[in-house]
Amino acid sequence: MSARWKLTLSYAGVVVVSGVLLLAAVALWLLRYVPDTGLYTQLGQWVPNRSDLIRAFIPAAVVVMLVLLAIGIGGGWIIAGRMLAPLDRIGRAAQLAAQGSLSHRVALEGPRDEFRDLADVFDSMLEQLEAHIGEQQRFAANASHELRTPLAISQTMLEVARNDPDRDVDALIDRLHEVNARAIELTEALLMLSRAERRTFTREPIDLSLLAEESVETLLPLAERRGVTIDVGGDTAQVLGSPALLQQLITNLMHNAIVHNLPADGTVVVRTHVLPHAVALVVENTGAVLPPHRVATLVEPFQRGSERARNDDHGGIGLGLAIAQRIAQAHDGSLVLTARESGGLNVTVWLPHPFPRPLA
Repeated sequence: MSARWKLTLSYAGVVVVSGVLLLAAVALWLLRYVPDTGLYTQLGQWVPNRSDLIRAFIPAAVVVMLVLLAIGIGGGWIIAGRMLAPLDRIGRAAQLAAQGSLSHRVALEGPRDEFRDLADVFDSMLEQLEAHIGEQQRFAANASHELRTPLAISQTMLEVARNDPDRDVDALIDRLHEVNARAIELTEALLMLSRAERRTFTREPIDLSLLAEESVETLLPLAERRGVTIDVGGDTAQVLGSPALLQQLITNLMHNAIVHNLPADGTVVVRTHVLPHAVALVVENTGAVLPPHRVATLVEPFQRGSERARNDDHGGIGLGLAIAQRIAQAHDGSLVLTARESGGLNVTVWLPHPFPRPLA
């Protein structure tokens, strides 16, 4: 039985029961004052007694109950249809979504009630799902392209070497090693991105300032070759999370700040702050002036900040900021990019306190 029929029968049942109670009240409270003996007026006119009234009342009561039943079923069917109409619209939208059409929206009009709230939540879910699937499709297409490139390069080099009798085997091996290392780096980055999105890690207390110092030690040779000065400092910032993932987050941000610090002789400043509402990690670098629309796309996968970095051996694979953002989100935090007026980029990672203080 459909929900509409259940509601219809429920409405009809309420109407019929109300009618029965009303008629029972009339019979019990009014007819009891009428005697059941023959009555005559002073003029000798006959007056109906209780039995006569009951015999006359029952057929009329049956007719009234049938009318009430018809009204209850008909009115209940109409009212139930009007009440369930928003659910029908949501159901049709769900069917279209199941068929792959995520652009359809319920867009329920009228005053705010439970059905309107449900429709708005459903529309919001469809919007987020559409955006997420679109992002995943773009990511899959870009990942396939990026993974295909080193394989195609290796195949071309092998074909050229096979047809070249004077080939330099050592140079071929070195070049294939570089291409293979690039493919491994990309694969590891994709696995890191997947791990951050699944949140499959153990959380433990860790100091962001110590992780920042370790990242500086790792990337200092690269910074010196590029003439970039690194300034690290700040507060002891305890957070709760994965040391490996947070280390990767800081390393990616610092690597991005060094590689895209153009022209040379730039500066990278790393600071950790403990604020009343959150813990902040700030990585700021000098460089070229970035337009706002360009900054908004830097966290998308396979986006590189400059043409020079694209052709750089240390330019990365375009996943550094995307991985950093996913790691921050996996730790219930956020990553905010802001273009500096004098050129360069300011990246702020907000993370919650490991042991938040209770509200007073």
